[in-house]
Amino acid sequence: MSSFISKSEAKQRIDKLIKQIDELRYRYHVLDDPTVDDAVYDSLERELEKLEKEFPDLRRADSPLARIGGRPIDEFKKVRHEVRQWSFNDAFEEQDMYDWEERILKILEKEIGQRPRLEYVCELKIDGLHVVLTYEKGLLKLAATRGDGIVGEDVTQNVKTIRSVPLRLKKDIDIIAEGEIWLSAAQLKKINEERKKLGQPEFANPRNAAAGTIRQLDPKVVAARKLDNFVYDWSGPADSRMPATQEEELGELRELGFKVNTHHKVCGSIREIIELWHSWKDKRGRQEYWIDGIVVKVNRRDYQDRIGYVGKAPRWAIAFKFPAEQATTVVEDIMVQVGRLGTLTPVAVLRPVRVAGTTVKRATLHNEDQIKKLGLKIGDTVVIQKAGDIIPEVVSVLPKMRTGKEKSFHFPTRCPICGSVVLKQEISDKKSVLGSAYVCTNKNCSAQQKERIIHFVSKKALDIDGLGERIVEQLINEGLLKDAADIFSLKKEDLIELERFADKSAENLIVAIAAARKVSLARFIYALGIKHVGEETGIVLARWIVEKIPSPNDQFPISKLIKGFQKISLEDLQEIQDIGPVVAESIYDWFQSAGNVKLLEKFEEAGVELEVGTRLRSVGRSFGGRGKLDGKTFVLTGTLENLSRDEAKEKIRDLGGDISESVSGKTDYVVVGAEPGSKYDKAVKLGVKILGEREFSELVK
Repeated sequence: MSSFISKSEAKQRIDKLIKQIDELRYRYHVLDDPTVDDAVYDSLERELEKLEKEFPDLRRADSPLARIGGRPIDEFKKVRHEVRQWSFNDAFEEQDMYDWEERILKILEKEIGQRPRLEYVCELKIDGLHVVLTYEKGLLKLAATRGDGIVGEDVTQNVKTIRSVPLRLKKDIDIIAEGEIWLSAAQLKKINEERKKLGQPEFANPRNAAAGTIRQLDPKVVAARKLDNFVYDWSGPADSRMPATQEEELGELRELGFKVNTHHKVCGSIREIIELWHSWKDKRGRQEYWIDGIVVKVNRRDYQDRIGYVGKAPRWAIAFKFPAEQATTVVEDIMVQVGRLGTLTPVAVLRPVRVAGTTVKRATLHNEDQIKKLGLKIGDTVVIQKAGDIIPEVVSVLPKMRTGKEKSFHFPTRCPICGSVVLKQEISDKKSVLGSAYVCTNKNCSAQQKERIIHFVSKKALDIDGLGERIVEQLINEGLLKDAADIFSLKKEDLIELERFADKSAENLIVAIAAARKVSLARFIYALGIKHVGEETGIVLARWIVEKIPSPNDQFPISKLIKGFQKISLEDLQEIQDIGPVVAESIYDWFQSAGNVKLLEKFEEAGVELEVGTRLRSVGRSFGGRGKLDGKTFVLTGTLENLSRDEAKEKIRDLGGDISESVSGKTDYVVVGAEPGSKYDKAVKLGVKILGEREFSELVK
């Protein structure tokens, strides 16, 4: 970013970054009232670091990069640390780790005349509150927060309430131990439920809760919140014998009576460290504490001493952090996308930023109501969020970063694709207005057509392999597709001359299309893209259709579907259990549309065959059926060993059961696989019957 701005603009940006970081750190470390998570601080500091490196003469003496934490709060006694408290430099990419190793090997080569083969100790980076514990003759005399690294706060009385912190060591020695105070996710949930009842703001995460708890003036409040602690480092008097390695140090800490995290490992290479990092990135959610990375330390203490420190951090250690799920960036523009139902969706065009391991350039803004709620303007510095494969979204705006050049956004009055009139419509559930949406009035808008076709071939619909978004767009532009039914008229010779197609790829796509001509009624209904009709509703509607419009065999001609819906009234649809009045009206309107009927006829002419099979014939409780699981509601959580989630759902539906995504008092069974989520905890709490995979398999035989 910085290479594209002038020195005066850089100075303005640095000033605003420092002011913003200081305010966020003050709220986090001093007031215990955080508004963002650590990834936001990291993102702002990385931007500041880049600017300071490019414009070193603009570096300010009060730069937060020269500090470890905020200044101590006044309510606690300030104490000066006997041992300087350092913080770790961060690595976010695999290459960062190789670069770090190369730097320390060069130092050791200069110090000892050779490049040694190094061992590293990798420890989990617990997302908690740093604590410094001072013991004299084995007795706990002082517990302090890190503060700014030189001066902290005396929180001894509060730390004494943490049962994992020994009040007397197993040896009468003088040491200073460092560790992390943390709060379990279960305790966080309990605390937030209590705060919510009292009308107090909820803690954003366990680290914020631990920080807020340890600074409570009343130790009784601290004791009730059941904090915990891990210790991972120590120092002693100048003449004391220190362990020769980090691995031995952890062992001796355990022998002294400290709680040491057992998930540490000695690694002999950066590749091995990276493999461990990936492993914990995938399974970190299984622990009761939060983990935001691994800390990597050179194992041998004599090598640590030779490598030394730089600035605020030891050179011989580094924090290999997991990809951030939040980051800050700038909204450079707002564009509008047109969906398959004509709804205009605003999308933020972002200054590229790394989030959760990927470079993010776009983020959804949902609708006008969301933009107003955020108070967002073009040019704003924003916090964005991304979790796994979820589309990035803008979480909040940092208004104090504004320069005065920001611009308000207004929805267009004409469709950006076809130029048709755009109307603002209220979204309601017939009881209250839920929001508003801008909609293109032209049902033949090319953007809507493209999105409808993309939906039709998507994985949960017809799942036509090789027909992705780019290919669909290419076929539309070439005039080969006007609607989804045209897919079944494509020939190999239509494709072979097009860019991206060779003989084999063209043949593969034609074969995939031919296989999709036979499709289940439920998938076909979902693929049609009827407003409010998702995967589960498609199944419910398909079951009802089979009962309402009987077919003598497993084939269900599209012509029968058309004729059947000519006789079905809106009242009939409204009587279907699990389909509300808004959804029923949407289904009714879709089948009454002459254009949609013509599309269905076109599908039949192209040879599309609908299948119902025994699964839809063994109808469930909504239709008076007598399946083995008639009237039973299931929730699935975790990974099953011998079945996919979809296969398990099909077995339940085959026997007349229903699927729900949430656990409630009406749930009959929760099927639990490996690594279950919070649904398992809720099932235990509510006393819902829990089935393992073996029990489930027996039930659905």
